[in-house]
Amino acid sequence: MTDKTDDEIISELSHNCRLSSRQLARKLGIHPTTLISRMKRLEKSGVIKGYGAKLDLSALGYDFMGIVQVKIAKGKLIETQEKISKLKGVVAVYDITGEYDSVAIIAAKSRERFSSLIKSFSHIPFVEHTNTQVILNIVKASHDFEAA
Repeated sequence: MTDKTDDEIISELSHNCRLSSRQLARKLGIHPTTLISRMKRLEKSGVIKGYGAKLDLSALGYDFMGIVQVKIAKGKLIETQEKISKLKGVVAVYDITGEYDSVAIIAAKSRERFSSLIKSFSHIPFVEHTNTQVILNIVKASHDFEAA
């Protein structure tokens, strides 16, 4: 569980994780030692999983993006999701409720690679059925998340 100060730290880090501890502590009005201690606790608890650049896949040439809904044979969900997650071009894999068992976000630099990636799902054992939607525009990406 996080408190107001943790939430402020997370918010600031999500906007710019390149600030030094001193700069971030000053901005939040807390002591640098307090900041470092809280960040270590957030890392240890798994709230903060790492630090890195927010990438614009379109700017990197990944002009073909899609959402692949996947129906998976009973009892083989986790191992199948793991195999899907290892495919080159898979951005994210989610375990979901509803008609499908899982959804994958995919990205490719060419129409040929996009087609090949979609077809590769059917070669994974225990994938029973897929349904793919093409992403036309990105209005808001997950790295733009703002806590409520």
